[in-house]
Amino acid sequence: MSKIKAFREKIENEPVIGCFSKTTDSSLVEVMGSAKMDFVILDMEHGPITTETLKHHLMALQNSGTLGIVRVESEKSHMIGKALDLGAHGIQIPSVNDPEQARAAIKEAKFHPDGMRGVCRFVRAAEYSYTERGTYFKAANEALIILQLEGKKGLESFEEIIKVDGIDIIFVGPYDLSQSLGVPGEVEHPLVMKAIEDLNNKAAEKGIVLGTFCDTPEQLILRKNQGMKYLAYSVDLALFGDKLTSIKNSLV
Repeated sequence: MSKIKAFREKIENEPVIGCFSKTTDSSLVEVMGSAKMDFVILDMEHGPITTETLKHHLMALQNSGTLGIVRVESEKSHMIGKALDLGAHGIQIPSVNDPEQARAAIKEAKFHPDGMRGVCRFVRAAEYSYTERGTYFKAANEALIILQLEGKKGLESFEEIIKVDGIDIIFVGPYDLSQSLGVPGEVEHPLVMKAIEDLNNKAAEKGIVLGTFCDTPEQLILRKNQGMKYLAYSVDLALFGDKLTSIKNSLV
């Protein structure tokens, strides 16, 4: 069974957990695979990852069950196809506000007949042409497509966005949402909490898998209990710093 298929089966029945990665050290990414995280979001929107670094991060996950999801800069990014060529298991698109952006993302991420991704089989994802071409192009279209709704406009367009074929997960970004609602950074502000709760209720009614970012254990448990299934907990470097602070404070 492929890693993507196993992931799809798991998320149908229970939450999956991962974290964002902003490191350039592939050893740290490899550790996340050894820790059996369900996924790692390799951040090319806000992180310092280059194409070459991304290749090594994805190689570091190869022998684990952990999926490498790449957050690109936008639905127009040339990195969508490049990340998939390098072996990404899915693409996460930030700041989606309307169905047109969703369709553009699908077009860039899928081969015909589902999209118009640039075609090349001499890439890492196809074992540099060792994978039989028909097998590769069919399997490539199984990559996960995750759309981030991060502002009032995106949330208001939710029901139109989810009509676009090919979307696997909707991810609500609490930090950008807080800014859109006039309370930047206050992710537990009542306005933000209500907006996310309302979106969660709509997603449940439509049978849509919803995910979000959590940076405290309390938020993580809350979102799990609310039925969200794609849970991104904090950032690798922040987790490392938190642990160091905890060790230091234990001696005070």
